[in-house]
Amino acid sequence: MTASSSAETVVLKRIRLHLARSKQFPDGSARHGYEFVAPLDATGHIDLAAWRLARELCTVHRFWSGEPPEDGMLVHRAGGTNGATWVFDYDRGAAEDDEAGYRFGDHAFAPGEYVSLRDEDGEMHTFRVVSVELN
Repeated sequence: MTASSSAETVVLKRIRLHLARSKQFPDGSARHGYEFVAPLDATGHIDLAAWRLARELCTVHRFWSGEPPEDGMLVHRAGGTNGATWVFDYDRGAAEDDEAGYRFGDHAFAPGEYVSLRDEDGEMHTFRVVSVELN
């Protein structure tokens, strides 16, 4: 799926994250993770300019064993490292449900790479990128 604005076309990728190894899950877990849609540049980083053109298409789906799935949006917010933070926002009217990506702007999203997210309770979790595909 692509979104167009004037002469520019934004290519969106579907990125799937699974919980990486931890004390609770020594082998990681494919039943705990996220699938989100974002524009990536040639190096696999989230493309802020392209996101601004297609933000309404940049969604997230959270799946967590034993909990109902949640759907939301990938949002770029002021504050955090380098002056901004990427967050998964599940309720536009409330900030307390947001899950912030740790230095998401600095990480390349490619299979086998690792990224971290701070959940709504403030706990940091590490995830492995398992797939990056055209949306």
